[in-house]
Amino acid sequence: MKRKIIGSFAVAWLAVASLAAMGQDAATENEKAAAEVSAAIQSYIAAFNARDVDKLVSHWSPQGVYISRNTGERVIGHEALTAEFAGMFAGANILKLAGTTESIELISPNVVLERGTATVTREKTDIVQSSYSVVYVKSGKKWLIDRVTNEEIIVQPSNYQHLKELEWLVGEWIDEGDGISIQVACWWTKNQNYLSRTYSVSNDQGVASTGLQIIGWDPRAKQIRSWLFDSDGGFIKGTWARRDDRWVVQAVATLPDGATGSFTSIFRPTEEGAYTWEKINRVLDGQLLPNVDEIVVRRK
Repeated sequence: MKRKIIGSFAVAWLAVASLAAMGQDAATENEKAAAEVSAAIQSYIAAFNARDVDKLVSHWSPQGVYISRNTGERVIGHEALTAEFAGMFAGANILKLAGTTESIELISPNVVLERGTATVTREKTDIVQSSYSVVYVKSGKKWLIDRVTNEEIIVQPSNYQHLKELEWLVGEWIDEGDGISIQVACWWTKNQNYLSRTYSVSNDQGVASTGLQIIGWDPRAKQIRSWLFDSDGGFIKGTWARRDDRWVVQAVATLPDGATGSFTSIFRPTEEGAYTWEKINRVLDGQLLPNVDEIVVRRK
């Protein structure tokens, strides 16, 4: 009886060892296929950027299928692919292809599925990105493209390049003194097209006022502008410009009662991670008002 039990355990261990070996073999095959397909991808990109049509087509299976970006029709086989790529490279613009592989999956010993993103650059401002999936079939020792499906990625425009010098405003800030607390929070909106700032002013009786400011790039005027709306019903339009180590904002205000005014705000980021703020040249309905002395606003 004891010998039978030992024998059963032995059979079980042999089965487990066999399954483990099969798993290792499968992992090895996956890694080998992934390495071979990765090499084929780099070879394909190199052929594309060299405008080598013959080498490019040699990466495709005899019945490979490609959806033409120009016509939207299916291009099938080496002859049609040769004509398609030759026409693509005939123009004066030099196309550049770059790709990023996200996954390579061995479907069967002779079929691999690759997913990734591709970027085709025609000019500095003409860049097309697409997500794709490619089915490769093995022919001898080579992995050949059998079919490609892709979908263009719509890249949302961003004005971050014009606003990035104001990134130091992002975060939560506070200034307290003389029984008054001013709290400010600033963050990027989606696609980094705007900076959104909110503030609240509190005293011993609670919150006295709040406001919302939006800072963005005016593409027509080619300058940074801002729009501020306060809880009392007034609004302020500002134009931002950098002057050495500070930002100067020329502002025009409309008060809730219809009165108008103007002033200049000066922001200066400090090496300690804070910033100073002051308001000068204050005018309300033609009357000059006192300046607001410089204060230091610190991160919470």
